[in-house]
Amino acid sequence: MEENTNPTIVADDVVVSMDYTLTVNGEVLDSSEETDPLEFLQGHQNIVPGLERELYGMKIGESKKVTVAPEDAYGTIDKDAFLEISRDEFPEDIPLEVGVELDLRDDEGEVMSATISDVQGDMVQLDLNHPLAGETLQFDIKITGLRIPTEEELEHGHVHGHDHEDYDEDFDDEFIDLVDSEEEQN
Repeated sequence: MEENTNPTIVADDVVVSMDYTLTVNGEVLDSSEETDPLEFLQGHQNIVPGLERELYGMKIGESKKVTVAPEDAYGTIDKDAFLEISRDEFPEDIPLEVGVELDLRDDEGEVMSATISDVQGDMVQLDLNHPLAGETLQFDIKITGLRIPTEEELEHGHVHGHDHEDYDEDFDDEFIDLVDSEEEQN
């Protein structure tokens, strides 16, 4: 009879499968209810630190409610993470409305997200804070599986498979150049 080599509790370097519902201010923002459980490599900062810390020692089938403060999630709002860009620097196909989310790439090729936070006359203000910065996160979680990671997953620091598709590199070069030139001016 073969021994079960799968882990029995959540610990560092264990692949965790978890069902979850994320609620902020009473509104459900995300859930695995209609999809597969979230899979991640524990102890490798694949999820917010406050949630990761609360999972240690949990077993398959165990459920928990976890509250994560902004400092242990996406941080507090950084007042220096705002850019003002001239309206005429934006491509015509981007709607210049408060709340529009954009993906930008800096001159090192790093991807960052921004949200239009204000439009005043000829100026558009971009908020580079994470959309959940400053928010307290409420998680309802259930551990659905634990397994040993592959050597490649350990080496890369994350789970491989359908939950970790490569980031879409198809960005609007004109807009990317715009952000680069605006950041150089600041």
